[in-house]
Amino acid sequence: MADVKLAAETRTEFGKGAARRIRREAKVPAVVYGHGADPVHITLPGHELQLALRTPNVLLTLDIDGKSELAIPKAVQRDAIKGFLVHVDLLTVTRGEKVNVEVYVHTEGELAPGAYLLEHVLSTLNVEAEATHIPESVTVSIAGLEAGAAILAKDIPLPEGTTLVTDEDAVVLQVLAAQAEEASADEAETTEA
Repeated sequence: MADVKLAAETRTEFGKGAARRIRREAKVPAVVYGHGADPVHITLPGHELQLALRTPNVLLTLDIDGKSELAIPKAVQRDAIKGFLVHVDLLTVTRGEKVNVEVYVHTEGELAPGAYLLEHVLSTLNVEAEATHIPESVTVSIAGLEAGAAILAKDIPLPEGTTLVTDEDAVVLQVLAAQAEEASADEAETTEA
């Protein structure tokens, strides 16, 4: 789990025009909320935040007016065309607090020999973990699986201190037999000639 420190500035201007001015300065408007406190509107350095958000479920240590706050990203809005950060919602957390997050499911190993396809029914799992020990991802072995095999959420090993929130009987991965395409009538005539 990555822990990134960012310097945050409180902001008093709101609205579309103010947000555009903030983004022109290579910064990102954000809001920090949680624990029943009033939301705090802040500005974060754009490049450093972009790098931090490459790590799933990153833990951010924000320096807001000399006060340190722990937060995790709750919602990240990006520009649909260019991909730059438009706005970020951050949830304050405390050490030892349990939070619900999504973690990516990665696979390792090879399917059994043959024409099989692996279908990712769920690419993420909802889990509950301590805010300072959120796993970046979980890994499951698919070695030797054949058509008809399925891996359920309860079959995926989770790191210590992490509990499954997703329905334990939900199918995460399944192996399918590859379907051969039937030759069209035109292709069949050309092969006969």
